[in-house]
Amino acid sequence: MKIPLVQHQGDLSGVDIAETTQNPPPYNNQMQTDLYHVVPTVPTQQFITVQAPQMGPKPARYTCPSCKASITTRVEYVSATKTHLCALLLCCLCCWPCACIPYCGKSCRNATHYCPNCNAYIGSYIG
Repeated sequence: MKIPLVQHQGDLSGVDIAETTQNPPPYNNQMQTDLYHVVPTVPTQQFITVQAPQMGPKPARYTCPSCKASITTRVEYVSATKTHLCALLLCCLCCWPCACIPYCGKSCRNATHYCPNCNAYIGSYIG
């Protein structure tokens, strides 16, 4: 296939233009892998360990991560699975009048610590 030449009508004095009617070189059906050598890269992973504060069943002194104040935590006791299982065990042992005792005591409930300034959650003690 021949490519027709385009005639330029402007002034091209001093410009050397080679007039060719050659076709582009034929394409090879083979891939040239040596020109594009790809090295696989392995992404690196970085692990960050965050030490959670050790909570107890009583209020403790901590620095609040939210408001950065040095505080004594406010503790709320929340009924958990352990509380319900103790009450169920008392009912099964024919002590159903005593089934409310696990809900009144602190030893069968989880202690949840909050900041008294900003009410941010600090942590929990599962006792």
